[in-house]
Amino acid sequence: MKNELILILDFGGQYNQLIARRVRECNVYSEVVPYSISIEKIKEKNPKGIIFTGGPASVYGKDAPVCDKEIFNLGIPILGICYGMQLMTNILGGIVAKANKREYGTTDVSINNSSLLLQGFGKTNGFLMSHTDFVETVPEGFKNIGSTSSCPNAAMENETKKLYGIQFHPEVNNSVNGIQLIKNFLFNICNCSGDWVISSFTQETIQKLKNKIGNKKALCALSGGVDSSVAAVLLSKAIGKNLTCIFVDHGLLRKNEGDEVEKIFKEQFDINLIRVNAKERFLSKLAGVTDPEKKRKIIGEEFIRVFEEEAKKIGTVDFLVQGTIYPDVIESGLGKASVIKSHHNVGGLPDYVDFKEIVEPLRDLFKDEVRLTGLELGIPENLVYRQPFPGPGLAIRIIGEITDDKLTILKEADSIFREEIANSGLHKSINQYFAVLTNLKSVGVMGDERTYDYTIALRAVETTDFMTGIWSKIPYEILEKVSSRIVNEVKYVNRVVYDITSKPPATIEWE
Repeated sequence: MKNELILILDFGGQYNQLIARRVRECNVYSEVVPYSISIEKIKEKNPKGIIFTGGPASVYGKDAPVCDKEIFNLGIPILGICYGMQLMTNILGGIVAKANKREYGTTDVSINNSSLLLQGFGKTNGFLMSHTDFVETVPEGFKNIGSTSSCPNAAMENETKKLYGIQFHPEVNNSVNGIQLIKNFLFNICNCSGDWVISSFTQETIQKLKNKIGNKKALCALSGGVDSSVAAVLLSKAIGKNLTCIFVDHGLLRKNEGDEVEKIFKEQFDINLIRVNAKERFLSKLAGVTDPEKKRKIIGEEFIRVFEEEAKKIGTVDFLVQGTIYPDVIESGLGKASVIKSHHNVGGLPDYVDFKEIVEPLRDLFKDEVRLTGLELGIPENLVYRQPFPGPGLAIRIIGEITDDKLTILKEADSIFREEIANSGLHKSINQYFAVLTNLKSVGVMGDERTYDYTIALRAVETTDFMTGIWSKIPYEILEKVSSRIVNEVKYVNRVVYDITSKPPATIEWE
């Protein structure tokens, strides 16, 4: 069970979920909550500490997010990051001012390492700064513990009340040893013991599912990907044969994937599995659709319709299980962060669902935590570390209209790319890699004849959290081999390009 909790108040910044992840890396459980959470609810949760996230607003803005000022009188340690520091300053009587120019990027911060928050650091440290406002005057009772050449108060503390503010972002990789600052807050200031591990989450979740579902029946949306597979086994441990997994083969899976999924869950796990071959149904619904959001919505709704139909065949089903994970929730804009895209497991659901309730046991986990949970449950490593695959499948890796011919092209090209990455041994260091069939046709020459065929784009990303990522520097000779094989072995493709954009500004998927 969770004996310790760090509450993270969400003020809408892009790095909010990274803060939660960094805290968990320190073996302390964290929970992200709206900034508007009531004082009563905070007392009920009884956190060891509170972190205010950053956010895009100005404290002087008309609709600036503001928490209950009584939070500072609870006696709970608080760390304000970026906007969180500015809000703390504004509420407690300090002065926040507009900077002459925005400060962005890794900046050397001069720090007072006698502070409990900054112990273990040298006199200067590189942290990521991202702000337009800054703290001009710290509130009464606070002292300055950090500065930059353009930000006089880059860090502040009220040691007596255990209130701390930093203008920089320790949670991102750009900050040098930023995790140490987070550890200092957790262990030096909040006095956490750091005894939360993924195994405790696993056992606690299984027990919660037993209590919630009992002898009722659940239906799991099984895609064969990591998330839905872990969710399925988690439910199986909790309710056994009361779980039925419906594997909807929408025809948008990777080459041979449908057969592989069926084999794994029927031969390796004692789980009720029903495979529904619905390729024609999905393709007919997607005919003529080019907008990626419409594709997601259509596929999400058809998934639910198929589940409803199958549920009627097997009798009463009270719960629908989905493999939704934390980044799905955040990127779908269900918190205060901007909507980037809707996810099949979240924003893609239709308004009417013919089930008592939707259960999402992995909703609070990041991808690496899902994998660790899978290993804890005894799922084979080759399945746990399978390539991430979106719910809408290849539909969002085909730019423009989806046809059976285009699916064939992409499946073959993607299979070649994944095969060569595996052959080179890079599959363990690249976190996600796949091919995209663009809607671009260009002139080429093959066999002394002019061609006018499609362009395949290759995408490979290295990331630890799937919230941010950098493009993978695959050796040229491997890219050359992949390109040569695709244009020679896959019909109607005469050009291959490589995507060298990181996230942000791009997303990992193209649509």
